Amino acid sequence: METKSQQDRQCVKSAPRWLVHMRSSWAVGRREDTWWPGRPSASHPRQGSMVHVQRRKLLASCLCITAIVFLLVTLQVVVELGKFERKMFKNSHLQDGHEKVEEESKHLSVLLKNRKKTLEVDGHPIMLWWSPLTGEPGRLGQCGADACFFTINRTYLHHPMTKALLFYGTDFNIDSLPLPRKAHHDWALFHEESPKNNYKLIHKPVLTLFNYTATFSRHSHLPLTTQYLEGVDALKSLRYVVPLHSKNNLRKRLAPLVYVQSDCDPPSDRDSYVRELMTYIEVDSYGECLRNKDLPQQLKNPASMDADDFYRIMAQYKFILAFENAVCDDYITEKFWRPLKLGVVPVYYGSPSIMDWLPSNRSAILVSEFTHPRQLANYIKQLDYDDRLYEAYIEWKLKGEISNQRLLTALRERKWGVQDINQDNYIDAFECMVCNKVWENIRLQEKGLPPKRWKAEVTHLSCPAPAMFAFSSASHCPHCPRAPQGNSLREMWVASFQQSRKEAQALRWLVDRNQNFSSQEFWALVFKD
Repeated sequence: METKSQQDRQCVKSAPRWLVHMRSSWAVGRREDTWWPGRPSASHPRQGSMVHVQRRKLLASCLCITAIVFLLVTLQVVVELGKFERKMFKNSHLQDGHEKVEEESKHLSVLLKNRKKTLEVDGHPIMLWWSPLTGEPGRLGQCGADACFFTINRTYLHHPMTKALLFYGTDFNIDSLPLPRKAHHDWALFHEESPKNNYKLIHKPVLTLFNYTATFSRHSHLPLTTQYLEGVDALKSLRYVVPLHSKNNLRKRLAPLVYVQSDCDPPSDRDSYVRELMTYIEVDSYGECLRNKDLPQQLKNPASMDADDFYRIMAQYKFILAFENAVCDDYITEKFWRPLKLGVVPVYYGSPSIMDWLPSNRSAILVSEFTHPRQLANYIKQLDYDDRLYEAYIEWKLKGEISNQRLLTALRERKWGVQDINQDNYIDAFECMVCNKVWENIRLQEKGLPPKRWKAEVTHLSCPAPAMFAFSSASHCPHCPRAPQGNSLREMWVASFQQSRKEAQALRWLVDRNQNFSSQEFWALVFKD
């Protein structure tokens, strides 16, 4: 059973910490634990009764403290219940008002966005993508010391700050050109793809409509010749290289040549050449065109042609047929760079200027140096049988030596990167190229000087008319793919090119008239006698 003093201590322990501290402070202030003259000592006769009184006072104080704590807790509960009821009342009776506030907030948000857009445009030249390539409704882009507002919103066409219109070549068409063209509106062309996507552009009447160009030509204002090459390290890398002795062993089940194409019968007529070549040398063909061998199921999707497993299959071969879909100066795609990166010798057909872009003088076999596929086949057989001759074509790769200064300079000086998050891509570089040139003219005009006029040249997209190969030997090879009979897609390209000349002339006449026109007017001019 607890003593009285034990009960008192227990009461104090159960009290809140702040109340115990307050009471202790009060007790210290009275200095009850100090003896002074006149105060009864422990041996005084009245000490017992006085101690009893003090204990009763302490107990009373403890009860008072407990009561105060209870009242405080009860009051807090009541307050919280009141808040909860008011909240429920507000939710049940003011729901309509809340929805109205949300609607007004949304409206305000739209107004703020529009205001922000206006603030971003003010004082900055507008670059209007007439072809909605980027999909950006509005963005203030920084291009070095210059800034421009880039947008696909065509309502900006008549904005006083609109200085340039940007076109994507594949999407450039006659249906909705920004006419009449204002004197201060520059036109810029971005066209990195095959000329077969829009033949009109390669003809002088249409190409010279543009002030600035970004094409695969080295002569363009923004050359994209190396758009499929990541950099020097990709060429020097030995990651996928298969030793020659292993390739010689693989020849027991693999052909010396491999061909992978699914875009059949393009303007370059490459399939006709390969079909003829197959009569003189074994070729493994994995694509939809001239296929005689299947890829693993997971690699049959064209999107997998940059997959590691696909690279390793290709790297097993000695030679890769690297044939472009069109023949144009400086039009060089991944078909050429891929075998060089894999340590395979490319057998190349495409750009007539390819010699200017080889890593070394002996790094590729050029189809143009052979008068007939039979001669090419004999030369490849010679390299296949003679390791010393073959190794001469991969020596640069094994040593990591690139002797072509033009190629090295182009890679070093280009203002964009390929699959490099630390660099702008070529679309960003194109936008900034136009932005910088527009600002250059603005500064000239501020000084009272005439603006500089840029203009596209025919060398910015130089492509001869497509031509077809004429071979007859394939009919003597019973196991070779047969050439299509009658009118084929390859024959269509020649006629399409000839008609595109007329289309270019008609379009130029209508644009120079500087009025909107209908498609009926355009086609009437094209087919006019």
